[in-house]
Amino acid sequence: MSKLHVGYVREAIEERFGGLIDMSDQARLSEASRHQALLSRGLAALAAQIEHPCSDRVAASRVFDGQDDQGLDSIAVEVSTVRSRICLVQAKWSDQNKGAFGEAEVHKMFHGLELMLDRNFGRFNRRFQPFVPDIERAYETGTPKITLVLALMREAPLSDGVRELIRMKLAEQNQVEQMVEVKILDLRDFHRAILGDVAAPKIDAKVQLECFGQESTPYKAMYGTMTVPDLADLCEEHPRGLFARNIRDSLDESDVNLKIRRTLREEPEHFWYFSNGITMLCETVQPLGRALPGKVGHFQLTGVSVVNGAQTVSAIHRAFKEDPIAAQDGRVLVRLISLENCPPGFGDQVTTTTNTQNPIEERDFKSLDQGQLNLRDAFALKLNRIYVIKRGEAVPDPAHGCSITEAAEALAAASPNAQLAAVAKRDQNLAGLWEDDNYQQIFGAEPNVFRVWRCVELLRAVRAQLQDLREGLVWRADAAAFYGDLLVTHIVYRRLSTRSIEDPESDWPAELAKVPDLVRDTLSWVLNAIDEEYGTTSHIIAAVRNTERIERVVRAALRGLDSEKQAPPLNTDYQVAQAETRGRKINAVTTLVAARRIPDSTVLEYRPYSKPERREMAEWLAEDPRRTQATWSNEGGRYPLRWHADQEWYSPSGLARKMRHEAAGVDSSVQGTIRWFVPGEGSLDELALAVRLEQGNEPAES
Repeated sequence: MSKLHVGYVREAIEERFGGLIDMSDQARLSEASRHQALLSRGLAALAAQIEHPCSDRVAASRVFDGQDDQGLDSIAVEVSTVRSRICLVQAKWSDQNKGAFGEAEVHKMFHGLELMLDRNFGRFNRRFQPFVPDIERAYETGTPKITLVLALMREAPLSDGVRELIRMKLAEQNQVEQMVEVKILDLRDFHRAILGDVAAPKIDAKVQLECFGQESTPYKAMYGTMTVPDLADLCEEHPRGLFARNIRDSLDESDVNLKIRRTLREEPEHFWYFSNGITMLCETVQPLGRALPGKVGHFQLTGVSVVNGAQTVSAIHRAFKEDPIAAQDGRVLVRLISLENCPPGFGDQVTTTTNTQNPIEERDFKSLDQGQLNLRDAFALKLNRIYVIKRGEAVPDPAHGCSITEAAEALAAASPNAQLAAVAKRDQNLAGLWEDDNYQQIFGAEPNVFRVWRCVELLRAVRAQLQDLREGLVWRADAAAFYGDLLVTHIVYRRLSTRSIEDPESDWPAELAKVPDLVRDTLSWVLNAIDEEYGTTSHIIAAVRNTERIERVVRAALRGLDSEKQAPPLNTDYQVAQAETRGRKINAVTTLVAARRIPDSTVLEYRPYSKPERREMAEWLAEDPRRTQATWSNEGGRYPLRWHADQEWYSPSGLARKMRHEAAGVDSSVQGTIRWFVPGEGSLDELALAVRLEQGNEPAES
């Protein structure tokens, strides 16, 4: 490809996004520099649009490139009850088709990801803030799948050093579960995207199916077995076009791919039985010569694309290259669906549906266990409640029962083995808990209905208290309260009197009454343990999902609780109330104005500080972007901010209070200096504190 193709992409970006992408922060740049910034942002919008199809206007609104973008340029969030997805894009435009992406960009990109995972949303700029509520909702549904997209206007592959650094960073993020992947979109992908299907290479191929069968109504399809060597050759010949409808370049070394390759190396004769097979869409499927069902058939395919089983094909290709002798005995089931005489959009339906069907899970087999059947009966007979054990059944109202999934979580948290709490947090489907050994540990051969229900009640009580606490927590404390629900439940359970938990006459409500105080103290000791054991920049997620780390945190927290010492106070940066108090200890405005720390006419950004604020103000702020900005003046005295929404002058705290009242009807005193930011530098509170420290002055009461 050439600069001609770069030109096609440039023209598409200018036409589609030129009037939609916010470029107001680039007003002082030269026209040429502004145009380059537009192309880079347009590339980020296009990349997010490729990963999450949407209108041009929506794609443009997803761009937050600029100061305090934290190494990321655009975002798309898809909240789902199955598994939510978050796409984060870093884009590099180049007129010469040489978009630079080095190790520094890798570090910035992953740093931004870590800030987002730690819920340190205040570090991101105003364009990012509207997406925070969706991100939090994605977190609430379980571990989201996070895709980091490198949108690069280039064709050359990344250097070995950069690719190795990405793999290392991915390994750090995925040490507990496969949560993060990296995808590379280059000139070919963008060229294909702007031209649509006509830009995708048309793949024609001849294939051989053993023991083939066919469907003729309502649409034509063939199915049969292909050999691993034949599939590997097909992938070798068409490494990109074969997956035009399905995947793009990925650095994700998934567990699925590794298992496929291992099977082909160690027991290739079993591969047909272990694999779900491959589905290919074809414009036409024509037999070559006489083809008798049940025999070997040869077929000419035009416009063929793998739409389901792309990982299988890629893994087959790689396994065959690594060990062709061992893998050559592998065989796999293949479906060839012809689009001849199909209605418009049928191919897209096939692609979507074949990739979203629910597979059989180990949990489904456990629902047949006699212990679960007995437990279901005991819930009805002894508790007059409902216990749901099969997927698809309606889950009862919390007061009227629970599901096998909730019971498994609660029992894992209450187990003497803290590692089971970590196993439960690794996967939202609790896949690790359904493994036979873990399942036996948490349920046992004959689970006691009173113990199961009371553990569920305890988990619910802990979660409710943590949810209440989170209203006043930010950053790492908020993350610990959210991700650490099972960890906290485990410690609380060990501090309660549970010897008679299986006794129907036990005074369990008296034990539950202890939960609120225990949760508050436990959370403080847990966060203190994580910070001391692994540092204040460590991942909260790792501490609650890694079996070794969770045991160390539990031991340290229990030592603190058993010592009967007062629970360590949370860092002031972790608490909304403490941050408000800290912000009032110095007169930030007076300090900043006296030092002329902020130049006149600097545009500041408002960023909601707490979870309640984000919940209450997100839509209101998004309705009018002017509400998020104010201009600074050193001549304004106590009222240095001129709000863009009404052009009136305010103090930072007065304006923050007014904004929350207008947005949500809440009229309460707030500290504006921790909410108004100088982009790229920090909040007014942080800047004022830095000035006083430079001057050798300790923060004093104002």
